[in-house]
Amino acid sequence: MIKKLRKVINYLSAKPKLLFLIDALGAMLTAFFLFVILRNFNEYVGMPKPLLTYLAAIAACFWIYSSACFIFLKDNWTFYLRVIGIANLLYCILTMGFLIIYYFQLTMTGATYFLLEIIIVCGLVYIELNVATIISKNRIDVRS
Repeated sequence: MIKKLRKVINYLSAKPKLLFLIDALGAMLTAFFLFVILRNFNEYVGMPKPLLTYLAAIAACFWIYSSACFIFLKDNWTFYLRVIGIANLLYCILTMGFLIIYYFQLTMTGATYFLLEIIIVCGLVYIELNVATIISKNRIDVRS
């Protein structure tokens, strides 16, 4: 599994634009699920609707950011990858905080959804930050 992850990281470090597309699609999907599906089926989730709205708004901002990077960015991938990586990590911390605070209100479905989301986004953070590090090292090696 670690070898496959290394392979993915190496592949994406050669195509960082693709990583922004992946992040944008994931953020769009998250915003859709939180705002449209989970809010409308809240009795099966248990997270308060206003919090779902806030999380969806954050995901929508990430969607716009990553889409803009995918469309407009031509160079300096490292900085922008680190920004979205750290933002995604903070989103996971916030979501984990809500998961802990509202644990007794959440249904099994709700807890499972948020835990899976945290795991997936943390995996993406790991990839984004490693890709940023590889690109940064390669840039230093090229200049030397």
